Formats: sequence, C-alpha cells, structure tokens
Amino acid sequence: MSGEPPADGDAGALLIVGDVVTDVVARHRTPLAHGTDTAAEIRTLPGGAGANAACWAVATGCADVRLLGRVGADAAAWHEERLRAAGVRPLLVVDDDAATATVVSLVDASAERTFLTDSGAVLRLDVADWSASLLDGVRRLHISGYLFFAATSRQMVRAALESARARDIPVSVDPASAGFIARLGAETFLAAADGVEVLLPNADEARLLTGVPDAGKAAAELSRRFPLVVVTLGSDGALVAADGAVTARVPPDSARAVDSTGAGDAFNGAFLATLLAGADPVTAAAAGCRAGALAVALPGGRPPVP
Repeated sequence: MSGEPPADGDAGALLIVGDVVTDVVARHRTPLAHGTDTAAEIRTLPGGAGANAACWAVATGCADVRLLGRVGADAAAWHEERLRAAGVRPLLVVDDDAATATVVSLVDASAERTFLTDSGAVLRLDVADWSASLLDGVRRLHISGYLFFAATSRQMVRAALESARARDIPVSVDPASAGFIARLGAETFLAAADGVEVLLPNADEARLLTGVPDAGKAAAELSRRFPLVVVTLGSDGALVAADGAVTARVPPDSARAVDSTGAGDAFNGAFLATLLAGADPVTAAAAGCRAGALAVALPGGRPPVP
C-alpha cells in the first residue's frame, strides 16, 4: 500500500499528472519586426510543464518518476521515447482525435519568453484516464496547473486529489499560468485546488491568486489556505511560507541566462525530488533554485539527456 512507509533506502515514487507538449522555441536577438521577417534560431523540442518537471526530478536523483499525460497520436511515440531516455516512466494516454499540445516560445535577447499555446490533447485528460491504482508505490503526487483550465481535466484533477487523500499521499500543484488563471478566475482555481498540501506559484501567479501586489505578502496569504507555499522569484530566488508567514527567503544561484523556458519546471522537479528524499522545504527550495539556474543556461525546458 502506498500509504505505508517505504522500505529503508526507498523514497517511493513521484507521480506527476500534467502536460506533455511539443515546444517550438524561437530565439530572436532583435525585436520582432511586425509584418516581415525576423532572424531567429528555431528548434523543436519536447516540453510541457509536467513533463519537464518529471525530467528534472530524475536529474536531481529521484529514481522513480512517473508521468501521466494525454498526447495526440501524431507525436506519442516521440514523446514516450524522449521521456524514457530521460529516465521518466511515461504513462501516456494516446488521443486519436486531438493533436499533441504545441507551444511556440518566443525568446528575446534578454532570455525572456512569450508563449503561444495550443493545448491540444492536454486538456482532454479526463476521469476515465484516472485510476487510484496509479498511486500504487507513490509517495508524492504533483499536478500541473494547466489541467485546471478546462472542465474535463478539472474533473480528473478532483478524482486524483480524492484518491490521494484516501491514501494520505501529499499533493502539490504548480498554478502554471498567470494568463490562464486570469481567464479562469482566481477563486475558481483556488476552489479546485482545495485539499492541496503544497502550492508552487511564481510571483505573478501568487499576486494574481491573492490580489496582493507584494510577493512576500501574497505568499503569506496563500499559506493560510495551503499548508506549504513556495513562491519562485526568478533571479531573486524563492520564498517559503507557512501558517500565514514567510518562514524563509532562499537566495538564487547565479546563472548566465540563455532561455528562461522551463526554469519554473526545473525548480519544481528538483524541489519535489529533494523533498521526497526527506529534506526540509528550505533545503528543497535551494535545490530548486540550483536547478532553475541550470535550466536558464540551456535552450528548452529540460536537462540534457545523458
């Protein structure tokens, strides 16, 4: 039973339920020229917040990382091969009626990125794709916030939360997108995340979810609703909050930024792997900051495959 303590030396598995995406990353050195050509370096890479976090969890030392996601038949084999190569156990649902999600990531000279997102098969993950048996051997469940942005996938999220609660498995959520939260509504998102133990927003998401402009105060406010809140601050590190107060400020690791795509996913993967290994939240957040610094120095959102 996954509710039982793991054997000595066995941290148990991390199950991530989230998005698997084909990323088209376009790095342009000059501002976009409207209506004409702009020179760019363009690469097609495997991505998705959930899939990226899974890969970074493996890279941080988690031996058993599983990923449940929905992909189109068009790219299912490629994504499965890439996940396996990274050490992730893919649990992919193949959709014959919708294409794999695609994100066009426009990365400017400062390494800041802007996304154009076609969610494709991602938000078609539904209750029929979930089974409580997916939690066998699992010690932590992590859910990508992108699944909160459609009614079908929200129902699946609720089923997963209920299954995890029945087995006393802690659940974490990455809110994923300030833009999509604004469209959905903060209260709708927060209500759907009820029962989550760990919330992992970035500063913009924390501000949007609370209406509080200061990131520290927003983190403290969220920690009245969720037992543990860790807010990432980009190049300023991270905040750890609990019981209505910020309990730690974690400094950043220095990095030469090339592409900020996936930096938050790297933080999440490393944070969860370190937490699963038995570390305290501050130590786990420091590991997340280190992974985030590594991520921004690389194109795309995943660690190199050995």
